[in-house]
Amino acid sequence: MINNIRNFCIIAHIDHGKSTLADRLLEFTGTVAKREMKAQLLDSMDLERERGITIKLTPVRMEYNEHILNLIDTPGHVDFNYEVSRSLAAVEGAILLVDASQGVQAQTIGNLYLALEQNLKIIPVINKIDLQNARVEQTENEIINLLGCEKKDILRVSAKTGEGVKEIIATVIDMVPPPKNDAEKPLRALIFDSVYDDYRGVVAYCRVVDGEIKAGDKMFLMATGLTSEVLEVGYFKPKYNISKKIATGEIGYIVTGLKNIEGCRVGDTITLSLRAERSNLDQRQDRHAIRARDDQKITPLAGYKKVNPMVFAGIFCQSGADYEHLRQGILKLKLSDSSLIFEPEQSSVLGFGFRCGFLGLLHLDIFQERIKREYKLPIIVTVPSVAYQVTKTSGETKIIKSPAEWPDPSQIIKAEEPWVKADIVAPKEFIGQIMALAEEKILVDFYDRLKSASSGYASLNYELSDYKEADIVKLNVLVAEEDQEALASLVYRQEAYNMARRITEKLKESLPRQMFEIKIQAAIGGKIIASERIPAMRKDVLAKMSGGDWTRKSKLLQKQKKGKTRMKAAGHVQIPTETYLAILKK
Repeated sequence: MINNIRNFCIIAHIDHGKSTLADRLLEFTGTVAKREMKAQLLDSMDLERERGITIKLTPVRMEYNEHILNLIDTPGHVDFNYEVSRSLAAVEGAILLVDASQGVQAQTIGNLYLALEQNLKIIPVINKIDLQNARVEQTENEIINLLGCEKKDILRVSAKTGEGVKEIIATVIDMVPPPKNDAEKPLRALIFDSVYDDYRGVVAYCRVVDGEIKAGDKMFLMATGLTSEVLEVGYFKPKYNISKKIATGEIGYIVTGLKNIEGCRVGDTITLSLRAERSNLDQRQDRHAIRARDDQKITPLAGYKKVNPMVFAGIFCQSGADYEHLRQGILKLKLSDSSLIFEPEQSSVLGFGFRCGFLGLLHLDIFQERIKREYKLPIIVTVPSVAYQVTKTSGETKIIKSPAEWPDPSQIIKAEEPWVKADIVAPKEFIGQIMALAEEKILVDFYDRLKSASSGYASLNYELSDYKEADIVKLNVLVAEEDQEALASLVYRQEAYNMARRITEKLKESLPRQMFEIKIQAAIGGKIIASERIPAMRKDVLAKMSGGDWTRKSKLLQKQKKGKTRMKAAGHVQIPTETYLAILKK
């Protein structure tokens, strides 16, 4: 049985056709009936369909000619790179998909390196060969230079029409090695993803490396030390499909029954509780087996390397009463998005919230959309920042993730910013614009600006490299003379004025007018470096006067003026979420 199992995933740059190819594989193997087929079938979230991108890895089990084919569809955007790395640890092979009209791009290379680190069998495939602007021969040469393979090893397909899909399945069966046969060893299963079910608790997505697991078993989580009775096991077809057990080499799900969301971590190893195994062995009256089991130490599986967030932002509730709801929502999202990092944060202005770390601005954007849609929570997102390393006069070195943590300038000896090692792939005609962009040394919104500078053709892959000294200042924003902590940002000193002008102008455009004049200011320390004003809405207090002399009208106007002065002194401006988003999107 195990010799007929093939575990593989599809890796590619964004928009190279992974989800479409997955659709054709499901169709060809008859896993999904034609009446149930729809585009991007494995992209189950509305956000994925709306934006046309894969956000979450998705496993599915296909059966073809007595073979079991376990496929994991992966995202392509660099912000969801951690999803790819987790998928690769659960399989033995990878289809490297390249768009014939775009060729090899940065994330193609980045994902390939991840697959090679796992010693996976790579199957190169050129997609979209049916397009008029397809550069098949040129793309083949790029793949040969990248992999060192031969031309005959590269498959040509059209995921849209289904051409070449049969050849892909045959190649997967022939080239991807079956899992190692360790069925006699004690259970070890790697958790590569998980979700939360309100009724059944945490559902863990696992690859069984050794042994087997079935409903009723007493499972043990090696990292957290928790035990629980397995309520159900099964496979993905692509919906949950109950089975009697999940055996060595197979990919499936385990309904753990755990209500402790933090107790089931991605990367943890599931094994059987020693007490449960003792009970089973006692029933067989096999004392030698009991002694052998006691002497044998189970080594946890390698798991995953620690993720390094690139962008940090504060997440706060608009109402303090929603704090616990927000905490539960973030914990549940963390189950299915293990690259998300968060810790509690308190603001004197915004109250209690969380400082969250993301792999990029798209990751942040998707996160806040999911919080709003899935948990119906209106939230405030502070201006994103990278993590700076600050050395204080006391000799302490601290990582600063938030403008609110920025020390007084008199306490700072030096501030260092993160640098990354970036791979940028782009047509040569855009090299000048990209070099100019790179010289600006920006990180928070670099990907978006890179796409603009290259008319969408450039692609990016990166990893954190080092910290280097920089001249950083804290830019405060005041609205109606109130310090808006959520809009504070850390910027280069030489760019502070331009940033201040941009923020004050954006606020002037997006803030609703009030019955009093609103003063908008940006400051470094106590020095105002940019300001704007939003004039008060004018109510015509003379409209109801049918007559009267000038003195009556003057008294009314003076009364109105005094009222506006009082409102201006005591007035508070509620900043809508749309305004925060306008600032975020620069």
